[in-house]
Amino acid sequence: MSDKPSVLFVCVHNAGRSQMAAGFLEHLGAGRIEVRSAGSAPGDRVNPAAVEAMREVGIDISAATPRVLTTEAVRASDVVITMGCGDACPIFPGKRYLDWTLDDPAGRGVEAVRPIRDEIERRIRVLVNELTGDRA
Repeated sequence: MSDKPSVLFVCVHNAGRSQMAAGFLEHLGAGRIEVRSAGSAPGDRVNPAAVEAMREVGIDISAATPRVLTTEAVRASDVVITMGCGDACPIFPGKRYLDWTLDDPAGRGVEAVRPIRDEIERRIRVLVNELTGDRA
């Protein structure tokens, strides 16, 4: 593990919410935070509406691929943020766990994904401030 704080975002398909959150954290964290994302039942690809919504704010997540949630990813993270994956995430002592209740962008167009994206960005800015002491 590095000296940087590390965050793992988990949602069911690792194709929308968690990928947008990872994209924002990579962008706003500017290399100061390790970023991971995974899904309890990963999809085949990242949601195209999520890719487009992020592109609108200058963040490219088109190369991201859904990954399966592993015990190792949880163990290697300081903060684990779940987004609608229920009890699929293993719990380890000493980790900070947050559950962000957010609408699932699956099957929605970009218009419906924008408010989800904007709420994720708001939460990521708070998280960056908490982890680094800097306003993002």
